[in-house]
Amino acid sequence: MPRDLPSLNALRSFDAAARLESVSLAADSLNVTHGAVSRQLRSLESELGVALFEKAGRGLKLTDAGRRLRDACDQAFADLRQACESIRQADVHAPLLLACPGSLLARWFIPRLDRLNRELPELNLHLSASEAELDPRRPGVSATLLFAAPPWPADLQAYPLLNERIGPVLSPRLAGAERFAAGAPQALRGEPLLHTASRPGAWADWALSSGLAPTDLRQGQGFEHLYYLLEAALAGIGVAIAPELLVADDVASGRLVAPWGFVETGNQLVLLAAARQPQTRIAQLAGWLEANMTSGQSD
Repeated sequence: MPRDLPSLNALRSFDAAARLESVSLAADSLNVTHGAVSRQLRSLESELGVALFEKAGRGLKLTDAGRRLRDACDQAFADLRQACESIRQADVHAPLLLACPGSLLARWFIPRLDRLNRELPELNLHLSASEAELDPRRPGVSATLLFAAPPWPADLQAYPLLNERIGPVLSPRLAGAERFAAGAPQALRGEPLLHTASRPGAWADWALSSGLAPTDLRQGQGFEHLYYLLEAALAGIGVAIAPELLVADDVASGRLVAPWGFVETGNQLVLLAAARQPQTRIAQLAGWLEANMTSGQSD
């Protein structure tokens, strides 16, 4: 009689650890403890009678046997995800789960969510905020929406929506706002600028496109996420750097001003989905997003 397969939990733990090259990151991605993943990996190695990993600094490196099993798991889990997604998509009432950064969700999507639900009720769209892994191949995720640079992975279907543009923004209530609004970008030299850990190079990219050297700019208060950065700008705490899409409503209403406009970064806002899943509803969502991206108005 053929030997049974190892447990699915052990294979899932192995798949995550092999992909992330870390037991800790694998545990986080599976929402279990570090010890639980370690036990599953030890059990799997014991059952197979081979070592699947070896230490590589603070991380893990696959052995030859580990690479063979990783490739097999990649294909097997991809087939399972495809089958499950096809079953979900066959049900017009199944939710379409879209993952996107929290700042994009809060500042652009939510103000337009009622409009989308009225115009495309058949999507049954569910939204998930994530600042970490935005991979549309994750179980349960139908598509992801994010700013990224092409080219796109061959196993993903990409729907590019618009080119990303960034620029400095500030509240009219900020001390010295009139001086900034009336001056050239050089007015920011020496000014303590608001910045975010999620886009550490944003100010330097803007400086190079605006005739400034990155060393001309001084970073002030930092924030973990873009959403908090923009709330600080709205409160008049300082000058922030932001994607035009996420501040267009505030600039249109006068809550923020963008004295020097916006410059392209080379990134695009793109809707990504696993290429092997049905695309009908995702293409509908992409079309709606593209049609609404140029509108700064929300209901």
